[in-house]
Amino acid sequence: MKVELSHWYRCSIERKVLKELTKKSDWAGIKHVAIYFLSLIIVGYCTYLTWGTWWSLLFFIIYGNIYSCSDSIWHETGHNTAFKSKFLNNFFYQIACFMNNFEPIRWRWSHFKHHSHTAFEDPLDIEIAIHKPTDLFFFFSHFIPFAQIFTIKKSLQLETFKHALGITTDVMKQCIPEKGRVKCRRFARLHVSLWLIIILASFVSQSWLPALYFLLPTFYGKTLIALFALAQHTGLEENIKDHRYSTRTMHLNPIFSFLYWHMEYHIEHHMFPTVPSYNLKKLHNIIKNQLPDAKNGLYGAYREIIPAIFKQVKDPNYKIQLIVPS
Repeated sequence: MKVELSHWYRCSIERKVLKELTKKSDWAGIKHVAIYFLSLIIVGYCTYLTWGTWWSLLFFIIYGNIYSCSDSIWHETGHNTAFKSKFLNNFFYQIACFMNNFEPIRWRWSHFKHHSHTAFEDPLDIEIAIHKPTDLFFFFSHFIPFAQIFTIKKSLQLETFKHALGITTDVMKQCIPEKGRVKCRRFARLHVSLWLIIILASFVSQSWLPALYFLLPTFYGKTLIALFALAQHTGLEENIKDHRYSTRTMHLNPIFSFLYWHMEYHIEHHMFPTVPSYNLKKLHNIIKNQLPDAKNGLYGAYREIIPAIFKQVKDPNYKIQLIVPS
C-alpha cells in the first residue's frame, strides 16, 4: 500500500555500513574507464581492418553500442562518484558528455532536478518527461538504428544547436539558473564546432570513417543504452516520494553490468546517490529485503514494460502495480 510521505523514503541501513559504502576509489574508476576505452579501441580497429566488407557492419554496430554506453560514464562522473579525484571526475565527464551528445551544463542541472524530483510532474522531471511512452513510435525509435532522424525535433542535437544559437529552450528555463545559461551556450557552441570539424575531416579525407567513429555512433548504436535507460522508470508510479514505486532495479549479466556501470541497481542509486556504482551491488544485498523484487535481466524488465506502455497510450493514468515491503 502506498503511503504519502513528506520526505523521501530511505531504507534502513547502519550508518557505519553506509559510510563504508560511500568511500570512493580512483583505482576502481581508472580500471573501469581503461577497460572500456581499450574495448572501444579494439572493436574500432576491427572495423578499420574489415572496412569495405560486410563484417565492418557487424563491428560498427558493436562499436556504436559500446560508444553510446559512454552515457554511463557521463552519469557516474556527473555524480562525482566514479573517482575520488575531482579532476578525474570532471575530465571524463566532459569527454563522456561529448561522446553521448550531452551538453554538460544542461545535463548537470537537469540530472540534479531528476534526483530532487524523481518522476514528479510538478516540478517537472525533464529526464522522465521526454521518455513518457505517449508516442509509441518515439518510444521504440530509441532502439532502432538511425530512427532518431525521424524524431530529430526531440533530439539532443537539435537542443544543443538551439543553445549554441542563443535560444533559451524550455529545458533551460526550467533547470538552469540565469548565471549558468551563458556557460551552457558556450559549451553548446564548443560541441557544435567539434561536430563541424568531424564533418570537415570526413569531407577532406573523402571517407565516412571520421563521422562513423566520432559523430554517428549515437545514431546507429543507441540500442543497448536505450534498453538500459528506459528500464529505469518506465511504467512505474509518479508523484510519490518513495523510489521503490517509481524506480526499477534489475539484475544484468557481467558484460551489460560493466557497460551500464552497475546502474541496474537503480532504486539503490536514487535512494543513496553518494554510493559509488561499484558498491551498489553490496548495498542491494544489504537492503534487498526492503525493496520490490529485482527484475531478472532486460527480459524480466521489458516483460512488464511493453504491456504497460501500450496500456498507458490508452490510459495515461495506468501504472504497474508492485509488491513493496511495508
